[in-house]
Amino acid sequence: MLYKVEGIVIKTVPYGESNLIITLYTKELGKIGVMARGAKKPKSRFTSITQLFTYGIFVFQKGRGLGTLQQGEALSSFRHIREDLVKTAYAAYLSELLDRFTSEDDMKPDLFGWMKQALEYINHGIDPEVITFLFEIKMMKTAGIVPELSRCVSCHRKEGDFSFSIREGGFLCERCAYKDPYRLKISKGVARLLNMFYHLDLARLGNVSLKKETKRELRMLFDAYMEEYSGVFLKSKKFLKQLDDLT
Repeated sequence: MLYKVEGIVIKTVPYGESNLIITLYTKELGKIGVMARGAKKPKSRFTSITQLFTYGIFVFQKGRGLGTLQQGEALSSFRHIREDLVKTAYAAYLSELLDRFTSEDDMKPDLFGWMKQALEYINHGIDPEVITFLFEIKMMKTAGIVPELSRCVSCHRKEGDFSFSIREGGFLCERCAYKDPYRLKISKGVARLLNMFYHLDLARLGNVSLKKETKRELRMLFDAYMEEYSGVFLKSKKFLKQLDDLT
């Protein structure tokens, strides 16, 4: 059967001397794998459409096994991402996160929209680390492991000073803090940000600017939580940490 989809290339794997297997996250079918025959050849008509992060229209033939790319049209290559090492690193992390947290043919149209929006923001110069925090929360919601970030996870209190409990899975108010002696102390500003990120529609994001100390506090919290609940190790995350150590 012939399919025509709107999609984003989130993974590429060489196959043989001249072929590529590309993983697309599509609006219509979710995540799918497609063989692009001859895509590695210098004059291949698939060269531009099979690059990582490319957003476009893809036409492929699919039976029971892996689909075969027939034609494609690149609508955006996100050039500014490709020209910047830091932007590329964050975009690669988002792509790997999306790939690892989803299964093939699992149709979740919101994920396609979030990925496209995230790449557009990064391409236009909005802080990629802020975009990553938001995207990680969206992916945690999808995976069913999102922490409670709008109230105390124990007594449901919404006002006061909060700490963050990895073990309890979210905010703890000062009255319930005794439940986790290993809770993470967080500032009121970070608590407000987490609550905002939890409820924010990615499409409504403005140009958010965060202090370096705030981002480091958020990153420590996110990394600890993801490590505890996702069970997923991402190679691109290791490279991001190396970049962060250099800055």
